[in-house]
Amino acid sequence: MRPRSIIHLNVADFAVAVERVADRQLNNRPVIIAPEGAVRAAVYDMSEEAYQRGIRKGMAVRRALRHCPDATVLPPHPHRYERAMSDFLKRVLPYSPLIEMTDHNGHFFVDVTGTSKLFGPPKDVAWRVRNAVRSDLGLDPIWSVASNKLIAKVATRLVKPLGDYIVEPGDEAAFLYPLGIHLIPGIAAIDLQRFWELNLTRAGQVADLTLEQLGVLCHKRSRFLYDAVRGIDPSPVMAVGQQHPKITFDYEFGHDTTHVPAIEGVLYQLVEKAGYELRQRRLAVKRVGIVLDYSDGNRTICQAAAQPATANDISIFETAKLALTRAWTRRVRIRHIRLICDRLSPPSAQQALFVEDAAKQKSADSLITALDAIRRRFGPQAIQLGRTLCPLPAPTETAA
Repeated sequence: MRPRSIIHLNVADFAVAVERVADRQLNNRPVIIAPEGAVRAAVYDMSEEAYQRGIRKGMAVRRALRHCPDATVLPPHPHRYERAMSDFLKRVLPYSPLIEMTDHNGHFFVDVTGTSKLFGPPKDVAWRVRNAVRSDLGLDPIWSVASNKLIAKVATRLVKPLGDYIVEPGDEAAFLYPLGIHLIPGIAAIDLQRFWELNLTRAGQVADLTLEQLGVLCHKRSRFLYDAVRGIDPSPVMAVGQQHPKITFDYEFGHDTTHVPAIEGVLYQLVEKAGYELRQRRLAVKRVGIVLDYSDGNRTICQAAAQPATANDISIFETAKLALTRAWTRRVRIRHIRLICDRLSPPSAQQALFVEDAAKQKSADSLITALDAIRRRFGPQAIQLGRTLCPLPAPTETAA
C-alpha cells in the first residue's frame, strides 16, 4: 500500500499574525488579543514574545498584564481572521480536494498522495503554498510533511514559530521516541498525570509498554495511546467543507460556582437538548466531551466513551458525568461549561447480552420516549427532572 503524503500548514499565533499584517508597528512587540470592556476578559491569542513572558490562551487579561505590562492589547476581529483563512484556503485549493481545516486559527491538513506527477514532491507543494501565502497575504506558515496527520502536527509543533520538517515514511515511531509525551495530539491531561506519576515523560517510554500494561493504566484509552505513541493514525484528511458531525451546547453561569448539584443540573439540561437533537436526527453518540472554563481563565477538556452508542438522555448523562469528573480537577469556580457529542452514528441494532440489561435499557428508552411525547405536545418545560430545578443566579445560555 502506498504511504500517504500529508502536509500540515500552520500560521503560528494566527490572530496576531493577521493583526500585524494590518499594522506593521506591532511587529517584534508583545501582543495580546482579548475582548474589550469585559470584566473577566481572557486571552484569545498572543504573540510569541508574549508567550515567552508566560502568557497563555485563556488566561485572565489582568493576570497576563502582570506578566507582561508592556504588551499591546487588541480586541479580536473575527471577520479579519475568517477572510484571511478564506484567502489562505484559495492558495491551497489548486493542489488537492482533500483539505481539512482543523480550526479557524491558521491550520490546514492537505492530502497530496499520488499528486507528484502533477505538482512534484510534497515538499515542493508545501514550499509553493508557503511562498504564495507569504507574498500574497503577508503571513508565513510553517509546514511539515508526513505519512499521517498525527505525525505532521507533531512535526510543526517542533519547528514553531518558523520552520519546516519532513518525516519520511517508516520513521514515525523513531521520530516520536525521544519527544515529550505532551506533544502528541489527543493525550488528555488525565493521561499525562498517570504517566508523570510513573515518571513516564517521553513517548518512547510509553511505547515500551505493552497493550496489556497500558490497559491497566488507562483502561479504555489504552488502544488509542498504544497507537499514538507509535505514530499510528489512519484518520483521513476530510474534503474541503466536510465537517466532523457533532452536537455542541454551552452554558455560562451568571455567577461562577462550585456547587455540585447546580453544575450537574445544568449538565443534565444540556444532555436533554443534545439527546433530543440526536433522536430527531436518528443518530447516536459514541463519545461525550466536557469543556470547563474556570474563573481564572484556565480551561480543561476531557472525554468519555459511550458504550454502546446511545441517544438516551440517561445513558448520555452517565457518560457526561464521567467526563465531568475527569475534567473537574481544580478547586476553582466554574464559569462556563460545554457539552460536546461527537463520533455520531446511526443507532446500533445490537441487543443487550443479558436479560436484566435489556429490560433496564428498554425501561429507560420508554421513559425518554414518553418525555419526548409530553414535551412535543405541551412544550419543553411541561415536565422536568428534579435535578434540573436547582436554582442558579442569573444564568445566560447559548447553543451552538
